[in-house]
Amino acid sequence: MYDLSALESALAGTAFAGNLHFEPATGSTNSDAMAAAREGAPHGSVFFADEQTAGRGRGDHAWHSAAGQGLYVSVLLRLGMPSSRMPLLPLAAGLAVAAAIRNASGLAVDLRWPNDLLIGPRKTGGILVESQSEHGGPGFAVVGIGINVHQQSFAPGLATPATSLDLELGRWADRQPLLIALLESLDHEARALLDPAALAGIPDRVARASTWVRNREVEVHGPQACTGITEGLDEHGFLRVRTATGLVHVQTGGIRAAGGPR
Repeated sequence: MYDLSALESALAGTAFAGNLHFEPATGSTNSDAMAAAREGAPHGSVFFADEQTAGRGRGDHAWHSAAGQGLYVSVLLRLGMPSSRMPLLPLAAGLAVAAAIRNASGLAVDLRWPNDLLIGPRKTGGILVESQSEHGGPGFAVVGIGINVHQQSFAPGLATPATSLDLELGRWADRQPLLIALLESLDHEARALLDPAALAGIPDRVARASTWVRNREVEVHGPQACTGITEGLDEHGFLRVRTATGLVHVQTGGIRAAGGPR
């Protein structure tokens, strides 16, 4: 379990201090955060749990969230971002998670556009961003993050082989410093999103942190299904894929290595 008083002390000076909401078990931390946001919860509200019974990933995929095995956290952000810039938010969150895992464990994380966190070829986490406008203007966004920490085995037949921090480290990874590092990194990235120059620099930062968004032969699955070579991200954070028939700016969906399982 987490030491909530120690968490509060460690997060002093961030947007999250005084806004921590922990449940031993919940259906989905993202659902909790979205409901609280609609009731007026403030920017920086954090919802995290030891277990999720209905955890969700992108595309209505379930996220297995066994008790005490992973980090399951959702953060409410009220940044006033226009909807046209919202696709950059999950990319910024990916940068934050990669930095947090590196700082807490020394492990290097690869970012697979748009929301997968990989260590080598194996998936160790994912990001789900949900947003809602209010009264026709900028509203709020909820950034949900799931990280495999203590799992020793995974269900067969996964599209991408999975791993956990424990398996990669060969030892027990403490979730408390990982959560602190994650929220510190998210606080840093959230502040940067308010700076137009920093916002514009996110696609290049992701490209430097990822082996997937340049010179990688991929299969795109989703509404814009195609196969081609990745050519970086455009200013909106969309993935450019050079296909046999031209350049595609992939706005939604996911990618796998060409010829691999979908």
